[in-house]
Amino acid sequence: MRVAEGKVDPVHQFTIETLFGTDHWSIGGYNIAFTNSSLWMAITTVVLLVFVAGGAKRELVPGRWQMAVEGLTGFVDNLLQANIGKAGRKYLPYVFSLFGFILFANMLGLLPLALVGVHPFTATSHFTVTGVLAVMSFAIVLGVGFAKHGLHFFSLFVPHGTPVPMIPIIFPIELISFMVRPFSLGLRLFVAMMAGHVLLEVLSGFVISGTNAGVGTFFLAAVPSFVLMIGICALELLVAGIQAYVFALLTCVYLNDAENLH
Repeated sequence: MRVAEGKVDPVHQFTIETLFGTDHWSIGGYNIAFTNSSLWMAITTVVLLVFVAGGAKRELVPGRWQMAVEGLTGFVDNLLQANIGKAGRKYLPYVFSLFGFILFANMLGLLPLALVGVHPFTATSHFTVTGVLAVMSFAIVLGVGFAKHGLHFFSLFVPHGTPVPMIPIIFPIELISFMVRPFSLGLRLFVAMMAGHVLLEVLSGFVISGTNAGVGTFFLAAVPSFVLMIGICALELLVAGIQAYVFALLTCVYLNDAENLH
């Protein structure tokens, strides 16, 4: 968060800042410098690995950590079986990793680490990150669909019972709808995370301005804004979990289309 002349810039928190590498690190003309976004994605990955490793002891009497890991794994497994069936179990490692990464990335970005001088960065608040995750899922869907069904996979774009004269109209509509999926999948997560963080920054600006304006404005604007910020923070924790769930759920639904043509 940047404060200038008593004002808060709500967009500054999304700025990509180079940590090291600058312009000298490039592949094919594209800069690959290590940024704050890269750092927090790496931190998210490490946290996820530690979380899973810590609960992989398989003790006869499981502790809380092991129960948490097993509960999260079981949750994702049930999600796959409910949407795909028994064939969905082979996707458990990917969908679990996807769900866990998004969940931890969302949660880490909400930690009040600024109190100790560390500014957390929410990687999922950038479409470049959520878009890549969506494209990865979409690529797997296409790979599974063509590997299992061949060219018959295109029958997915012609709903069963469609009259023959309607096929030239229905097919391109269904195809476009299918191709838009990765865009909508990545956009949904990006917008949800970005909007919540912007709202919190705007409210924090009201708190700062109200505090600096005097006692009257403090009680009329700063205090209500601060109370609202607490409620929004609680809501953001809920949104962080819901968005991870929605992303994993839609991935399962799209995988079901590839596994079981309808």
